[in-house]
This record gives sequence, C-alpha cells and structure tokens, in this order.
Amino acid sequence: MPPTVRHRPPRHPEVALWLFAASQLAVLGLWWAGGWRLGLPALALSHLTMVWGTLRPGSALFSPVLRRLPTREPVVWLTIDDGPSDDTEAMLDLLDAHAAKATFFVVAERARARPELLAQIVRRGHGVGHHSASHPSAAFWRLGPAAMRREIVEADRTLRELLPGYRLLWFRAVVGMANPFVARWLKRCGLARVAWSARGYDAVAAEPGRVVARVERDLAPGAIVLMHEGAGHGRSVETMAALLGRLGVLGYRCVLPEASE
Repeated sequence: MPPTVRHRPPRHPEVALWLFAASQLAVLGLWWAGGWRLGLPALALSHLTMVWGTLRPGSALFSPVLRRLPTREPVVWLTIDDGPSDDTEAMLDLLDAHAAKATFFVVAERARARPELLAQIVRRGHGVGHHSASHPSAAFWRLGPAAMRREIVEADRTLRELLPGYRLLWFRAVVGMANPFVARWLKRCGLARVAWSARGYDAVAAEPGRVVARVERDLAPGAIVLMHEGAGHGRSVETMAALLGRLGVLGYRCVLPEASE
C-alpha cells in the first residue's frame, strides 16, 4: 500500500506576518529601554530569522511543508520539476519500463503550451503538482503579494482548466524558497507545500553518476526525491535512467502517496 500523508494547506497564513510585526514592536521596546546595544542585535536577529525562513529550502517557518513520507517501507516519492518539456515523453517511457510512478511538478505556462503532455502524464498513471506560473527562479523568493498571487492562483486556475476533474493537491516553491506571502494563496487554492529530502542537483550537474551518488547519500524509506526534466545540459533523461536503475538495485520502489485530510 502507498504511504498515506496528511494534506495540509496553510490554515493561518497571516500568523507569520503578525509575529514579525510583534517582533518589531519588541525590538523598539528593547531599543528604548537599552539603546542600540540591545536594540541592534534584536533587530538583526528578527530580520535574519525571516531571511532564513525564506531562503532555506524546506523551511516551515511560514507554512507547513512535507519533507518525507511517513513509512519504513523501501519506497520513495519521485518528483520531477520544471516540465512539460521535450523530455517528458521519454521520462514517461522510462517510468513505465521500471514500473515506477512519479509526480510531475509542472510550470503552468509550459503546460498551457503543451497540454497533450500534461494529459499524457495523468493518463499514464502519474501525478501532477503545481510549480508556479512562470518559474521565476531568480525572483520567486522576493515576490510581493500581487506577484505571488499571479504565480500561484492564476497558475492554479490554468492547471485546473487543462485537467478538468483532476484533484490538484501539491505545490512546490520555485527553488524551494517560500516567503511570507506564499501561504495566503496556497490556502485559497487548497494546496499543500512539498519539499524534498534527497536531491542530486541534476538541473545543473551534467554527470549522471555524480547526480545518482548524491541522491543515494540521502536515500531512506519515505524519501522525497527531487529531479528535473528539460535541463540545459541535455542529459536529464540519461540521468533519470541511471537513477531508476540504481533505485531498482537498492530495492526501492517509486510510489505516489495517498492524501488524507
């Protein structure tokens, strides 16, 4: 049986911002009472906490995030980011050949451009997740409320239009970074954040053996494995083939989790 995980969209997305506002009032109080020797370190600590919560992939400071599956069975959740792409069909063929299942975290603009690939992912028994509207990898971490709304809410609408009746559950932040404005829109769309526990940096590393070795270092029952398609180095399919082969040798199965409320 696939592992069951709790589907947890943010319930109180405004809490982080209110806590930050409260921390700034506390900083002012410390500055008033003790001068800059107390106020300045408190100010720096409060801002560094916000920066850390934003830039650290998988941080749960601003919203719940799933990092691994609750199981002791030799299974992993294979996730493939950044499609659809020219690699999608070859990826699907590889997954079929290895009797493996995966969730494709897709970019809505790319999905709208290639709806037949999106439909094929679902038709062949795999999952679809939300990975933003346009994948602004250099800017996603610093987007304000309006821009974040476009990246999440409008993309959610696009994916649901392209996959009528499909239950869209999961969201992956671009580069894994989620600032305080992400949670509000995830709540509106009923999406839960998914991070990862094993990755090989395959989006930038062109050597399949090195990627697989990095993934293997963090493999454990219930690992969420981050992979990509359409990487600029052109070896995503080759790398996926190497990974699936190694997972088979190690006795791991790639499954899709069941979601519970």
